[in-house]
Amino acid sequence: MRKEPMNMMNGLQGTKHASAKQAAGGHVVDLDPRYEFYQDVMRELERAQVPFLVGGGFAFAYFTSIERKIKDLDLFVMPKDFAPAMQVFSDAGFETRIRFAHWLGKALKGEDFVDIIFSSGNGLCRVDESWLDNAVPVEILGLPVKVCSPEEMIWSKAFVMERDRFDGADVAHLIQACGEEMNWSRLLRRFDDNHWRVLFSHLILFGYVYPCERNKIPQWVQGECLRRFRHELKTGPLAERTCRGTLLSWSEYLPDIEQRGYGDGRQPPVGNLTEMETAQLTEVWRHGEGERGR
Repeated sequence: MRKEPMNMMNGLQGTKHASAKQAAGGHVVDLDPRYEFYQDVMRELERAQVPFLVGGGFAFAYFTSIERKIKDLDLFVMPKDFAPAMQVFSDAGFETRIRFAHWLGKALKGEDFVDIIFSSGNGLCRVDESWLDNAVPVEILGLPVKVCSPEEMIWSKAFVMERDRFDGADVAHLIQACGEEMNWSRLLRRFDDNHWRVLFSHLILFGYVYPCERNKIPQWVQGECLRRFRHELKTGPLAERTCRGTLLSWSEYLPDIEQRGYGDGRQPPVGNLTEMETAQLTEVWRHGEGERGR
């Protein structure tokens, strides 16, 4: 499943299987000359034997055949490999920055940069062995690498619901392109008992966006979400006064946390972040420094 190699030299070309290739019509994602820097970065990790996956625009284009201007390269590593990866880049002469200690670093050369990611901004989507086990082998910039699976891409993108960025269209396009082949059991487990409503919301929207392709989502998946929904209707609301909206947006639910007495869903018992980590996210947002929404 999804094992056909992809070749990408001056951009990204090809898709996951023959029928998708025909539908894509040879779409290419334009890439400017910074691709040499991306090659260097991936070669350095290969030489150091640090496992990594390619995500972001490259992986999205591979699965969906949707063209986008690629501004940077997203590389995903296990948490235990984050520090070694950053050291590899430093030793190679690249500038390195730990942007957020709980999920993101950068390797830079001039104005070009690569994001080194081992979790998500909300702290939920940490890279684990399953990311590597289910990754898809491809060829990018002439190098044999692996891209993140659509299941992990949907898992991380599903939580991005900012005022100025909503990744719901990406989720819908991934389901449209890969829904018939995905491991839905594994995807459902990713959202566990606390977050399945987020997945359910995207499944409902998919049926609205693509009413002629609702069968891309197995009936049993929708049935399981409905079963959980009906169960919650019977059990009533939770006693704990927590706002989980901060897991979806860095900014839009801050009034609930700061003014209305709700607990921050990014922190335990629901989330994984510390008070210091959530404070840093808020500080970055308030100063308009970007890097939001992943």
